[in-house]
Amino acid sequence: MSTATTTAPPAPVGGSSLNLRGQTLGRPVLGAIAVGAVALTVLLYLVTSIHSRIQFVLIALILFGVGQTIASVMVEGSRRARDRLVTSAVFGSFLLALIPLLAIIVSVVTRGASRLDGNFLTHSMRSIRARDAGGGIYHAIIGTLEQVGLASIMAVPFGLLVAIYLVEYGTGRISRVISFFVDVLTGLPSIIAGLFVLGFWILALGQSFSGFAGALALTILMIPVVVRSAEEMLKLVPDELREASYALGVTRWRTILKVVLPTALPGIVTGVMLAVARVAGETAPLLLTVFGANSINFNPFSGEQSALPLYIYSQAGQPQQVAIDRAWAAALVLIIIIMLLNLLARLVARRATIR
Repeated sequence: MSTATTTAPPAPVGGSSLNLRGQTLGRPVLGAIAVGAVALTVLLYLVTSIHSRIQFVLIALILFGVGQTIASVMVEGSRRARDRLVTSAVFGSFLLALIPLLAIIVSVVTRGASRLDGNFLTHSMRSIRARDAGGGIYHAIIGTLEQVGLASIMAVPFGLLVAIYLVEYGTGRISRVISFFVDVLTGLPSIIAGLFVLGFWILALGQSFSGFAGALALTILMIPVVVRSAEEMLKLVPDELREASYALGVTRWRTILKVVLPTALPGIVTGVMLAVARVAGETAPLLLTVFGANSINFNPFSGEQSALPLYIYSQAGQPQQVAIDRAWAAALVLIIIIMLLNLLARLVARRATIR
């Protein structure tokens, strides 16, 4: 009578856990490779003329990828080595994309927080001379909120209706023409929108510089972003939901209103906030339509008005350090406002989805 014998699979190199897929690189080996890559990068940092932190990170990532690939080929084989190489490239690209974002946030916070206080948020630049250390951004905050709010009121419903038509109704030449012009507007330079409003609304129709004129220019920039984002979210709604609604005898417009839109609402809100974030920092259209002001103007339909991008642009172009400090603080406030708007929109979308 023969007895069956079993052999345990080989343990991973550098570890003791059971692995049924053959030899794999354990965490101690990967840690040793990472330490070696950092040590070699430090040596190159001391010997060569490399002095940039970004270069240090790039060289360390490249050395780690090379070392990991060599070790994986020797232990795991070429197939697993290619998989590890691609995975490392993906994570490395993510880190590289994160570095500029973190650098911008750290720079704005460190340089703008020192000037940010209650007086800065509650006063305008009226009667403030170039060398004065006072002044604030209250008038610019009011202008930005009113202009972006008016642009959103005009752009979001219109863009959402266009997206609904393209997804639910449009099948012929008209839908292709609309889609083509939306693509054209997506790549439209922001200053062209400002020139159009300047030439048509202000010069041709004889209207004055105002916050509403700036909102018109921002509306032109918001519409294609809202249309494209809403269109993609509506396409992700399963057709089974529509068919189930039609099978119950529900009309198409009620199906869109009660089934399709609530299902796609989180993605639509995200697209709207992307459009808001884009236009909230636009400067060129406002230079041609709003014109800027140092005093508070609560009426966006009459008279020149300020905005945070205009305020940052004007203050950063002055040679005085107090003006540059005000520009950094205004940039920090603009980032905070956009973050708060995104948070509020996500909370509203989550509540609507739950209901």
